Amino acid sequence: MKQALTGEGTGSLEKALDVLDLVGNAPAGLSQNDISEQLALPRTTVYRLLATLVSRGFLRRDPMRKMYCLGFRCFEMARQAHAMPDLVAAAATELRALRDLTGETTYLATLEGVEVISLERFDGAHSQRSSASLGQRKPLFCTSQGKAILSAMPSKERDALVRDITLKPFTPYTHTDRRRLQADLKIIAARGWSMDDEEIVLGVRCVGAPVIDPEGTVRGAISVAGPAWRITRKRAELLGPEVAEAARRIGAQLGKPSSMVSDPETTAIEGPWAFQGGLARWCPSSKRLYWADLLAPALRYFDGTQDKLLLNVEAPIIGLGFRDGDLVLAHEAGVLRVTPEGLCAPVSNWPNEQLQAICNAPDGKLWAAMAYSKGGSVVGEIKSGGLFDPYWNIDEPLQALCWAPSGAFLCATAPDSGNLLMLVIGSSNVRRLASLPKGSGRVSGLAVDEQGGAWTALRDGWSVVRVAPDGNLDRVVGLPVPCPTDVALVEGMLYITTARQPVPLDYLEKAPLSGRLLSVSV
Repeated sequence: MKQALTGEGTGSLEKALDVLDLVGNAPAGLSQNDISEQLALPRTTVYRLLATLVSRGFLRRDPMRKMYCLGFRCFEMARQAHAMPDLVAAAATELRALRDLTGETTYLATLEGVEVISLERFDGAHSQRSSASLGQRKPLFCTSQGKAILSAMPSKERDALVRDITLKPFTPYTHTDRRRLQADLKIIAARGWSMDDEEIVLGVRCVGAPVIDPEGTVRGAISVAGPAWRITRKRAELLGPEVAEAARRIGAQLGKPSSMVSDPETTAIEGPWAFQGGLARWCPSSKRLYWADLLAPALRYFDGTQDKLLLNVEAPIIGLGFRDGDLVLAHEAGVLRVTPEGLCAPVSNWPNEQLQAICNAPDGKLWAAMAYSKGGSVVGEIKSGGLFDPYWNIDEPLQALCWAPSGAFLCATAPDSGNLLMLVIGSSNVRRLASLPKGSGRVSGLAVDEQGGAWTALRDGWSVVRVAPDGNLDRVVGLPVPCPTDVALVEGMLYITTARQPVPLDYLEKAPLSGRLLSVSV
């Protein structure tokens, strides 16, 4: 084993750590003479320590100024203190937004023993502002961040910490009574945010909230801090819910990292490839997964064993749904009613509007998105007799619809903008669940799982993604093909239709499964 430091063992280690602490507190760096004088160490000892620390990457020497600064190894190790998903990265956008909203300095901190340690800071817009330094440690019991973290802890763990803390007064307003602190923590837990009312620094008031991950573990806290004459108690009470909501959004991003990005084993279902596969639809009664080749128009199904041709169609297929045990297949020349045996007949009573997408609600009713003259869409129910009952107006064209299994809401994809939309029963408003950049691929197809998560394929993006009900992207499944087109969830399996026609010939050598029906265990 390589010895880290030469010299007197533990004594040399302590001296090296003293050097790191000293340099770390000097943003502009220190010379060898500065270090020797401030630590009262011989120049030869300092030279030896500096040489070792530089060789290991913990310090670096600026050859122009002949000054020593922290090395990049320190930053690498600091990042490892908070494994991915990175708490600082997850919080950055929300901290910046809170800073812009309030004009005050915002902070992120985490628990370290019986203290909180500052991990990130976004300075406020005012010349007179809170300016606690990164890495600064503060007590738990009298800071908004510390009290927020304590309030979100399991009661036994919290009580043990409160017993061990020395309640030292920092200002006349510091609470030093444990019973009063416990009562304060119960109030904070109930309302979701905390306040430091000049308890650690006179004239400074802070509002904080705990960051809790999807597993229920408190990971840290965020806060907004400023002069008490700008953050009045009344303003603090208005800011509290805003800070709590920002903390909730940060916590939602901190799921288990192993589920975020995956490249699972992909199985290609035996059968011919499609020019442009699409419209994956599961039929629970027949236990079949129906899908279509939209361009060389044919309707196919997979029964769990074989992929079979059901029907060749005379025009490109644009929609597929179910009604009374049969399939409803829309193509550019009309609409067909198709039996499970492949017998078909034209449907005459059908809305005259231009169809964009079809899907079935959990109760079996048929819903559709129809184009209208302004370039947008109308979403509604297709009733018996061919009547179209509109429910929602959308300002952009839609490509796919899918109901949540609960029947509480309907999701839609809008490829032109990359939007995933949520349409809630009982409300005429349309909520944008997420917006995926075109550089990721064009959203195509849709499935909604039992938890309310929306799955969509990314054409030209080599992947399928899941968007959680709160709008956060929480799963990316890498695929061996560039153009997935639609998805269907069936008993823990994700079935994916893909396209071959738009894939250049040189890409097909690297993506030979293009056009095939794929399955992935999720």
